[in-house]
Amino acid sequence: MLALALVGCGSKEEGKKYPVQADVISVDQAAQSATLAMGKVGDWMDAMTMEFPVKPDRDLAKLHTGDHIEATVVVQGQKYYVTGVKVVSKK
Repeated sequence: MLALALVGCGSKEEGKKYPVQADVISVDQAAQSATLAMGKVGDWMDAMTMEFPVKPDRDLAKLHTGDHIEATVVVQGQKYYVTGVKVVSKK
């Protein structure tokens, strides 16, 4: 029974992952987040501009206003964040 509980916890923590492309509108180092304008995110969200937490810190450090990025949005229940950031062009 414990093994089943642990398996359930592991899959819950991983969440759903969606590949995205986005434009960086602003970066807030103190809040560890960035405001991103992106297209539709899989079956989770329509296209919009909103603030996303960015993890880990080294991915946040890559971001600058005006960058165009490829990344992954991870959704875990009501929580979400951006990771795996790759800057593909700068304005």
